[in-house]
Amino acid sequence: MFLFHHNGKLFNATVTHNVTVGDYNKITPTLLEPRVTTSVRVELGKDIQLNCSATGDEKDRIDWYIGNRSRNVHEEEQTKIKTPEGKWITSKILRIENVNEENLNFPYNCVVQSYSGYQDFKSFRLLKKEDLDDIPGHVFTRGMIAAVSISVVVVCLVIVGVIYRVDLALFYRHFMGRDETLTDGKTYDAFVSYLKECRPESGEEHTFAVETLPRVLEKHFGYKLCIFERDVVPGGAVVDEIHSLIEKSRRLIIVLSKSYMSNEVRYELESGLHEALVERKIKIILIEFTPVSDFTVLPQSLKLLKSHRVLKWKADKSLPHNSRFWKNLLYLMPAKTVKPYRDESEVLPCFHSPDL
Repeated sequence: MFLFHHNGKLFNATVTHNVTVGDYNKITPTLLEPRVTTSVRVELGKDIQLNCSATGDEKDRIDWYIGNRSRNVHEEEQTKIKTPEGKWITSKILRIENVNEENLNFPYNCVVQSYSGYQDFKSFRLLKKEDLDDIPGHVFTRGMIAAVSISVVVVCLVIVGVIYRVDLALFYRHFMGRDETLTDGKTYDAFVSYLKECRPESGEEHTFAVETLPRVLEKHFGYKLCIFERDVVPGGAVVDEIHSLIEKSRRLIIVLSKSYMSNEVRYELESGLHEALVERKIKIILIEFTPVSDFTVLPQSLKLLKSHRVLKWKADKSLPHNSRFWKNLLYLMPAKTVKPYRDESEVLPCFHSPDL
């Protein structure tokens, strides 16, 4: 700042100079990785590349310093890339071919140095990768065989369990001696609902309900059924009697057919559905005695039953006591200790008087 006179007046004048000290283009180089030893897991016999990169000036250089240089260790040419910010990225790759034991467990030092003497470095160390090759061959083979064998056994057990789940459940009941009927206060194991009118076209259905079911379930498997024609007391109020018998039963067996929905059985069905859905005191078992193509005649509330299942009767194929039909029916019946009934002729011999 200085003063000068002009035309009898005093003026102040100021001059400013910008001064830059040092090399304006000098940038301290910095490695892109932290300055710590980096462990690299390698597999013997494989090739590997160690990449050393740094940001800095165009004149920076990178060098590899190796304490034990083997013939399979090679340095590639240094590369430079300029960034949009004006900095330079310098890279140099160390390539190791067919890694062996001599290349392990000592430092590979990467050093970046600027033209003015600034430097930075980092160190790599190769470690052997623990893999399946370290496991003895016979141990690995046995382990794989054991794993595959266990997997196959588990899959087979699951398949067998799905296919024979009913047989397994029945075996478990028999083995454990389970009995669900001891303390529930019920009189009958099942109330059988069927078409009461014995017409020519429904004769087989009627015979199945009043003869076949009682013969197998009662005499062979020890259950107690409630059959309308056999157990309803004559002269009473039929509606009240049916409702009372269903309340005393643990299951409601419905023998379905094309002509099932008559006035008589409709009340049995509605009463059973009330017990199943509202009171939750009974489970329903559906037996399709003859193919029923249209189920729309049945109440829609049947679809709400969790235990809803249709068993299909297949005449001669289902007749043997060990058939799939009877096993499925026993699975849906309450668990009970089997005490088969016997006819008197099977228990007591018949003696005739000599005088007759």
